Amino acid sequence: MAKQPRILAGQTAAITGAARGIGRATAEAFLRQGMRVAIGDVDVAAAQRTASELGDRAVALALDVTERESFARFLDDAEEQLGPLDVLVNNAGIMPLGRFVDEDDLTARRMIDINLHGVILGMKLALARMVPRDSGHVVNISSQAGKFGAPGGATYSATKHAVVGLSEAVRGELRLMGAHVDVSYVMPFVVNTELGSGLGQARGLSSLEPSEVADAIVDALQHGIVDVWVPKRSKRTNVLATLLPRRAAEGLGRAMKADRVLTDIDVGARRDYELRAARSEPALTTTPEQAQITEKTGS
Repeated sequence: MAKQPRILAGQTAAITGAARGIGRATAEAFLRQGMRVAIGDVDVAAAQRTASELGDRAVALALDVTERESFARFLDDAEEQLGPLDVLVNNAGIMPLGRFVDEDDLTARRMIDINLHGVILGMKLALARMVPRDSGHVVNISSQAGKFGAPGGATYSATKHAVVGLSEAVRGELRLMGAHVDVSYVMPFVVNTELGSGLGQARGLSSLEPSEVADAIVDALQHGIVDVWVPKRSKRTNVLATLLPRRAAEGLGRAMKADRVLTDIDVGARRDYELRAARSEPALTTTPEQAQITEKTGS
């Protein structure tokens, strides 16, 4: 007999980068399950607008995921207003695109700080609360780029690959500790968000809606799924690619145009996002001209 899905109603969740995109959609999905949600974002005004639109079981809180003090205050405030933390979704991330050989150091540092160090900080702070209670679930948003490595997004791919390895390692440590705390990581294809704007298309795969990723996260919480592929059929492609010889696997990727998704970009469609991403870490100073934008090449 299949296990009954876990009941999520009444649980408290904190979501980073939740003012928009996947984070907002996940907050909406959690609220439909009867959960309480803390919406954390470096853009406080956007977080407040989102929380007001979602209702009284959502609260907006300031959050810079790169700063321990800010992250700790976010979780403290979430617990004070909503109750003990049951779920943390490490969603905050940025994806400036361009050739690796042209990437400036500030852009690389910003991605590592937000996409990776922010997840590390969040896990440490959340587990410090969950392990003593012997319950909880951490969900880390990775990407299929973190499994395959995507030309045009080398450092982004590296950060998302690290999130997968981090999640697996920490999950193993928790098991050895005998702690009943779950860890999942989510690997979506291209999502129709501002971050995913202006990207190329792979044959056989359509862009996802944020709600599809959010529904997969809910499913992971209900059923304890560790590696969450969105869409699910992407897992079959990954299995096939690992079984094939390298040249055949790379040939398959080229045939699907998977190697063009982050290179065949519409610069104009991404410009506003790239400029906002360049300002997304308050501790680093930058100018609008430093956004990592390159002209579309190839076909």
